[in-house]
Amino acid sequence: MKPYILSLAAGLLVGFLYSLLGVRSPAPPVVALLGLLGMLLGEQIAPIAKRLYARQEVATFVRTDCAEHVLGHPLDTPRDDA
Repeated sequence: MKPYILSLAAGLLVGFLYSLLGVRSPAPPVVALLGLLGMLLGEQIAPIAKRLYARQEVATFVRTDCAEHVLGHPLDTPRDDA
């Protein structure tokens, strides 16, 4: 839960600073969110390509590591590093 609160706080701070400076957000919210999704998915291309090149199993990696990286940790599941 802490990363979500920190992320929200950082967003609020940046939004407040934008307001004080009289600047508009550089992108409409939907465009910005799609850009972030593209970044998250794009980060997974290299690890998947490396596994394909090494002829390692890819489906399990996508379901576990990639999915967790892109979608985050489920809130109701305890994590090891929490």
